[in-house]
Amino acid sequence: MKINAAGLLLCTFLVGCGGGDAPFGEDATDSGTDGGTGTGGDVGDGTGIIREGLPPGTASPAPDSRIVRSEPTEAEGGNLGDGSATGIRYDGDTDVFTVDGLAFDGGNRYARGVNVSSLNGEFAVYEAFQQFPDSSNDELINQFTHRAIYGVSRNLDSEGNPQTQFAIVRTGAYIPYGFGGFVYQREGSVELPTGGQAVFNGRSAGLRDYDGSGGLEYSTANVEIAIDFESFNASSGVRGDAVRGTFSNRRVYDVNGADITDTIVGRINAKNDASLGSIPDARFEVGPGVMDANGEIIGNVFSNFVDENGRVREYESGKYYAIVSGDDTNEIVGVLVTENTAELDNVTVRDTSGFIVYRD
Repeated sequence: MKINAAGLLLCTFLVGCGGGDAPFGEDATDSGTDGGTGTGGDVGDGTGIIREGLPPGTASPAPDSRIVRSEPTEAEGGNLGDGSATGIRYDGDTDVFTVDGLAFDGGNRYARGVNVSSLNGEFAVYEAFQQFPDSSNDELINQFTHRAIYGVSRNLDSEGNPQTQFAIVRTGAYIPYGFGGFVYQREGSVELPTGGQAVFNGRSAGLRDYDGSGGLEYSTANVEIAIDFESFNASSGVRGDAVRGTFSNRRVYDVNGADITDTIVGRINAKNDASLGSIPDARFEVGPGVMDANGEIIGNVFSNFVDENGRVREYESGKYYAIVSGDDTNEIVGVLVTENTAELDNVTVRDTSGFIVYRD
């Protein structure tokens, strides 16, 4: 199983995009998907910085430009099947998505979720049709379990588009990680401060899948991100900002919407001689070089806990990817991807969560 497709594309808007077949981010990659391997101008010169490690997407980002990033494919450093969901479109008349690049997903059609239609009070959930007819005899063929999560900013840019948005598509139908993808984008521009600090609050919603076992679950959390705009010294084409983030009150639900958080906590305790009462908070590592002049942020994520013997144990590790938005630096959109081996023997659990946080 190998698909080496281009990255997932995001809808220009969801709320109010009725009337026909609305494309998800036409020309979103802005003529290239170099993954941020080039070089740019100096910090603050207005030409923008292209950094190593950025996900594929906008080839020449700038502080005043639209920026789109998508999950890297296997050829671009991702896992087998990553970044394979493409050509997502939304029909506002029928409330149906179409998604290319995935197998047995109901003829590429995703309807609003039945048992779970939204997560954390603000993120829409869509599911692939469960059966699809044989084109010759109309016999129904069972499909794989696919789910999509869409998040859209409550703020609009000057042209009436959502200021930021994200989408995640995953399936639990494979024993290694299944095919899917994520995308996040800023529609307008950003003007970053040269000093002071800011705090942003919001929520996340995600999909958990497994390497070593099948299965798919939903995840949610409360999110707080703070930025110190005058902390570390700028160097190597990046600013000196420090970024701190915490994902707390984390919950997990099965695909039917049942809260299975206690089951997850029980797995962690049983495998690690621990007595936790909740899923450990995920936190950003704090250090220099995480944000550039375009407002793009990349950093490491970790979470840990103390077992019954007083030892600090790792729960998960991973990366976060984000974009700051707004002339008054008023929101951040991004995706968090973590993995853990602390729940099940010989199984790695991946959580891909999208978030939008606001500076209220």
